[in-house]
Amino acid sequence: MPQPTAHVTAAEISRIAGVTRATVSNWRRRHPDFPDPSGGTETSPLYDLGAVQTWLAARGHTQAADPREELRTAVRFQGPAHRQTTGFIALVLAIGRHTPEEAAALAELGDGELAARATEVVAEVQGSLPGAETSDLLFSAEDGTTLRALLRCVREQGGQAALAVLTERELEDSAASGTYRTPEPLAELAASLVPPGISRVLDPACGSGTLLAAAARRGATALLGQDSVPVQAQCAAAGLRIAAPEAQITVRAGDSLRADAFADSVADVVLCNPPYGDRDWGHDDLAYDPRWAYGVPGRAESELAWVQHCLAHLTPGGRAVLILPPATASRPSGRRVRAELVRGGAVRAVVALPAGAAPPLHVGLQLWILQRPEPGGPERKSVLFVDMAGVTAPGTEEQPKGSARTGSSRAPLNWPDLTARTLAHWEAFAADSDGFTGEPGVAGAVPVVDLLDDLVDLTPARQVRVSRTHVDPAELSVRTDTGRRELTEAARSLLQAVDLTGWSEPGASAREWRTATASDLARGGALTLLRTVPDPKGAESAGVDASDPAPPVLTGADIARGTGPTGDPAELRSDAAPVIAAGDVLVRAIAGGTGPMCRVADDGDAGALLGSHVHLLRPDPARLDPWFLAGFLDSAENIAGATTGSTVLHVAPGRLRVPLMPLEEQRRYGEAFRRVHDLRARARQAARLAEETAALLAGGLTGGALIPSEGLADIEPA
Repeated sequence: MPQPTAHVTAAEISRIAGVTRATVSNWRRRHPDFPDPSGGTETSPLYDLGAVQTWLAARGHTQAADPREELRTAVRFQGPAHRQTTGFIALVLAIGRHTPEEAAALAELGDGELAARATEVVAEVQGSLPGAETSDLLFSAEDGTTLRALLRCVREQGGQAALAVLTERELEDSAASGTYRTPEPLAELAASLVPPGISRVLDPACGSGTLLAAAARRGATALLGQDSVPVQAQCAAAGLRIAAPEAQITVRAGDSLRADAFADSVADVVLCNPPYGDRDWGHDDLAYDPRWAYGVPGRAESELAWVQHCLAHLTPGGRAVLILPPATASRPSGRRVRAELVRGGAVRAVVALPAGAAPPLHVGLQLWILQRPEPGGPERKSVLFVDMAGVTAPGTEEQPKGSARTGSSRAPLNWPDLTARTLAHWEAFAADSDGFTGEPGVAGAVPVVDLLDDLVDLTPARQVRVSRTHVDPAELSVRTDTGRRELTEAARSLLQAVDLTGWSEPGASAREWRTATASDLARGGALTLLRTVPDPKGAESAGVDASDPAPPVLTGADIARGTGPTGDPAELRSDAAPVIAAGDVLVRAIAGGTGPMCRVADDGDAGALLGSHVHLLRPDPARLDPWFLAGFLDSAENIAGATTGSTVLHVAPGRLRVPLMPLEEQRRYGEAFRRVHDLRARARQAARLAEETAALLAGGLTGGALIPSEGLADIEPA
């Protein structure tokens, strides 16, 4: 059977080979036998993947890719095929039921024998995947390369990583209709907003099952899911059986609005991140559907259709948490339905999240907390609004410990702080809605009668605006004086850091070095690469005593923000996390956002556990200077050349390149990088204090708590 043709870009070739994009450009110019473009345009050529792999194999570059990239390349080479994807998903699930030794032995078989044995293995789990037919689970010898890549990915990165790669194409294809993967921190927050001790949880647009997995970690024992993309439903079924093997799992494929697989079922909790902006959700076909207890949603109001679908599947008093776009709270076409939801007591809270919390990253999404009214239950007189959109933005984070990095306008989110503050407001409101005092400008309880105006706008920022009555002039004066003093000290510190000396030009042209990859240096013993591998069953099943005090976890967000370790060890779900030592070089595993990608661990980091999204490079101090190493690893070009993936950019640490220099010269560069780091840290602190002080002054002037002094206009600005 002829292999289908697959094409790759020059950027993808660089990731496959583990080199920079500039290196690929050099290959194209300097090697006449480099494959000619087989498609694309003159400015964006495409190359035949098979020809590229053959060319790279002759030069020893094919082993540079990490397991995810190797699997991604193998799947792409085979071309899109539902049968193949279903079979590979089944193999991920089936291999988890075998020992690592059995999986390793399977990978050593020849292509024909491997295909035959894999076909036998996946037959064990056919009934666990929705819509899987026997014909979907047949492998041939031509699948050998992909099967080995899959087994390697499962062995080294875990089953969830393999499933993410297998469903990546389907997820990208569905992004135009508003379907996105739910980030794990957001899923954890959503699951935390429901009562403890829940048993039966439904997600009618479950995607890959992230929300249901979060519910399982909080004790849910029955997980129900449905998704309109068959491969996504299969991925969810497999992933949930890996993550929650003791739970009762039922996943179905199909459109929940048009063909509800759980029409006769109710749940204690519904968690849902539905598709956004879907005008073809079934408005005409479902006009008389009994689920529309609060009014028929408009054609442009698919999100309000999902809201009512979720409410219809709750037991009386049951709670739902939906992740929705902000327009749902204010579009005129949804006003009447929103009014009935508020009037009927179904809307308990709306939480505005910062932009970047989840795709689409440029939009600040919202969490809607709903509750199905109980017959004869208490009257709900108010709705909680929490505006977290600006709380974790630059200027309100903890005082930076590290440097700032330019290149993106979006700051990484402080998920621990965002989660803790959101939960604190919700729990206080849920315990005593009448006595809830809130936080000016951030959280407040608004009477239902005040919401039922001509707009019924449920946007948190509109509902929690600070009025003049909330401002204490004396308190504001003290805060502004304190802010000015801190800003003056920070500015003086920044001026000292700017006084840098010891720089010189290399000559007429920039200096060039011979380089080696981090993998090469690790093989030579110059450094050690470490990472945390989460146990899919959780740390508790791995033998960790939850009662033992555990050190904090250093996360990727801590590196980006420049703060100390803030992660919760209970969420690490691993009993084999490396312990950080001073002098370790820490690299964020996911690229993007602002802030540094790397940092050198100091005494404040020592003893913390390594987060699951952080790579640790431990240099031999007799051969590598840590500041020299961190400085070159943090280069934007270096990070770009070591990333894999499309929607989420994963950093493959072994592909990062380091110049080869004598130790004495490394130390000179290391000291230079340390001073640059100090400059960035002080600049970031000064900028943060300047923004805070300016905001206090502007707010005081516009709110009437501060009055300009007489003669201020006559004073010349400095």
